[in-house]
Amino acid sequence: MSLLSLDGVTASYGPVQALFGVDLALEEGEVLALMGRNGMGKSSTIKVICRLLKHSGGQVRFDGTDLAALPPHKAARAGLGLVPEGRRCFANLTVYENLIAAARPGAWDCARVYGFFERLGERQGQTAATLSGGEQQMLAIGRALMTNPRLLILDEATEGLAPVVRQEIWAAISRLKAETGLAILVVDKSLKELRQVADRAVILERGKTVWAGGFDALTHDITDTYLGV
Repeated sequence: MSLLSLDGVTASYGPVQALFGVDLALEEGEVLALMGRNGMGKSSTIKVICRLLKHSGGQVRFDGTDLAALPPHKAARAGLGLVPEGRRCFANLTVYENLIAAARPGAWDCARVYGFFERLGERQGQTAATLSGGEQQMLAIGRALMTNPRLLILDEATEGLAPVVRQEIWAAISRLKAETGLAILVVDKSLKELRQVADRAVILERGKTVWAGGFDALTHDITDTYLGV
């Protein structure tokens, strides 16, 4: 049984349908890339998984549990840790306060996060508003880890960051994969970096899954057709 599975998922924003049939499966300890051009349903899929958008058809299951009836906070408690697009740190709270805001008991605590992201430890008394974009992204990841999730969801975690900072974030994702065995669902446009860290990919086109498989089977024809790269 997959840790996370979506089968034929459809969803709408009022009268506007966004998802027309999303299928994906993610196993324990796996890194899965969710890919597609802008506006093809990636963020809507993430919202459905995290219960921020109700699906109108299909099924969403996490560790065998149907997520349809769960509100967002109960989905989070079930083991979903979201690093949202745009970071969304609490600007007026300190690094430490951001980390403990949604913390749950488990292996990840402040000391472990500070060990993983040393700069957060150095700046634990600073407010999030005073951090650089890269440091805020580290904080957003650390905050999600503090919920001690079974699945970490990264929605455009490197978008808008300087190249050197993007490499730091990719290095952190690689470390999480190697050192923790945490299941990770990552949305990003950086095909080169995704190839290095992800085990498999799912591609969306117009709100529907059009391709799924390992990166060794991801040919130039497929990327040209669905990703434009």
